[in-house]
Amino acid sequence: MNKEIDLSKYQVRTDLAIDQIEEKSVLKGVKHNTEIIDNIKVTTVKLDEENDLNKKKGEYITLEFEDVTDYENREKVTNVLTNVLRKILKLNNDSFGLVVGLGNDKSTPDSLGPLVVNDIIITNHLYILNELSDNYKRVAAINPGVMGETGIETSDIIDSVVKKIKPSFLIVIDALASKSIERLNKTIQITDTGIHPGSGIGNKRKEISFETLGIPVIAIGVPTVVDATVIVTDTINFIYKNYAFNKEYMNNPKSKLTFNNVNYLKKELKEDKKEKQELLGLIGTLNDEELQTLLYEVLNPIGYNLMVTPKEIDFVIKKLSSVISKSINNSIHDIDKN
Repeated sequence: MNKEIDLSKYQVRTDLAIDQIEEKSVLKGVKHNTEIIDNIKVTTVKLDEENDLNKKKGEYITLEFEDVTDYENREKVTNVLTNVLRKILKLNNDSFGLVVGLGNDKSTPDSLGPLVVNDIIITNHLYILNELSDNYKRVAAINPGVMGETGIETSDIIDSVVKKIKPSFLIVIDALASKSIERLNKTIQITDTGIHPGSGIGNKRKEISFETLGIPVIAIGVPTVVDATVIVTDTINFIYKNYAFNKEYMNNPKSKLTFNNVNYLKKELKEDKKEKQELLGLIGTLNDEELQTLLYEVLNPIGYNLMVTPKEIDFVIKKLSSVISKSINNSIHDIDKN
C-alpha cells in the first residue's frame, strides 16, 4: 500500500540564506550574485519583503573559505570580511558601536560570540574621559550570557543597555546551524536583518533587530553545528558520489597515481538518476530536502536528531573568533593610521 508522508511539517534547521537558495532553481523576491575574492567565495543575497526563503527583507552576505587554521588563509578571510563590514556599516565620525557576543562561553560550539568580544578594542571609557584618539571610534561591548544562566531574556538585557548608552549601531555575533557539512566552520554570514538568539539549536528567543531596538543591527554568524539528519543526508549523497567517481576514474590510467588521494567531492560528476536509484533504492529517488525531512521524521521523535560539531572545534573556534574580532576592529577603527 502506498502512503505519502507529509514532509512539510518537518524542517531541518539552518540559519544560512545560501543553504536555502541552493534548494530551488526559481525563487520569488530573491536576488543573488557570487564573486570570488582572493579564493574566497562571496555570495550576496538580497531579499524583498515577500520572498520564497521566508526570511526577513534585507541583505545576506556569505563568505565561504577552505581553512582559517592557516595564517595566510586567515588573513585573506579577515581582509575580505573587513571590507564587507565597512560597506555595510558606512560609519561617520560620530558613530558609536555596541558589540554583543551571544552564546555560552562554557559550551565550545556556542562560545564564538563571547570569544570575539574578548578581543574587541573597547574605547567608550576613553571617550568619556575625553582621551580617545582621532583614529578610533566609540565602541562598547557586552557578553549578556544565556537565559539559562541569567534568567533574563537576552534581548531585554541588550535593549536596556542600548537605551542607557544610546549607541548608533549594533554588531551581534552568534553561532549558527547549517544544512551542509561542507559549510561547517568554513562559512561566515553577515546580515543587516538582525538575529534570533538560540535559533541555531531550535531555541528561538526574542528578536534583536532594528524593529526591536530602533538602531541598525548587523549580525555576524558562523555555522558551528549541524543536525544528525544533515550528516546522514550528506553521507548518503557521498556514497553515490564516491561510486560515480570510482566508476569514472578508476580505470583511467592518468588517475592511477593520484587516485587514492583525490577528494571526489571536488570533481565534476554527472548524476545518473537511474543509476543512483539502483544503488540506493527508493532513497535514491529523493532530493536533498525530501531526504532531510524524512530523516528528521525518523530521528526527531526518538531523540536521536543530535546537534553535532567537529572534534577540532576548540582549535577552530579560536581561529574564527580571531578573524571576526580583527575584522570588526579594522572596519571600525583606523588602526594603521599614525
